[in-house]
Amino acid sequence: MGHFHQQMCGGRTRQSGIAAIEFALIAIPFFLMIIGIMEVGRLMYVWNTVQEVTRNAARQAVVTDFRDAAAVDAIRRRALFRLTDGTLPAAAEISTANVVIRYLNAAGNVPTSMPESPGDNLSACQDSTRVDECVRFVEVCVSSGSTCAPNELIAFAPMTGLFSGSSVVGADFTVLRIPLSSMRMPAESLGFRPDL
Repeated sequence: MGHFHQQMCGGRTRQSGIAAIEFALIAIPFFLMIIGIMEVGRLMYVWNTVQEVTRNAARQAVVTDFRDAAAVDAIRRRALFRLTDGTLPAAAEISTANVVIRYLNAAGNVPTSMPESPGDNLSACQDSTRVDECVRFVEVCVSSGSTCAPNELIAFAPMTGLFSGSSVVGADFTVLRIPLSSMRMPAESLGFRPDL
């Protein structure tokens, strides 16, 4: 009976070693899949949130004085849900510097010379000789440049190095670009107050 008992105990030890190896073989692909799902989820979060960032910034910019640099910077921060300069929560690729606010005339171009004040903008819009100076639209985009051009897309930055192209996994999320999110709204008051 002692010999039988030793065989059983020795067999269990070998079996538990096999179980550890099986777990390791299954756990690695399982955790890679879980991390990949998290990366894809974060990618979708960034793509959707960028849409909200541009909508929010455009809505604020059409009623804010364009000459007040501090107010325009505050619009950029609030659009990224921040009180100070920084990045979008859970998306280090997008910072306040990436929120581009442009004031455009009726032709869709940046005015040749900006009006002196929101009141002067109203005058420029009524004067046929100053049409190019009239701010008719506010455009906001999240871009790596300053013109909201399609070639100024921001690269997606994975959370982990597993998906950065030089990894063992072979998936390269860094080639993905966050779609250019642009919102153009008609200019409203631009901060004009009739009592001033």
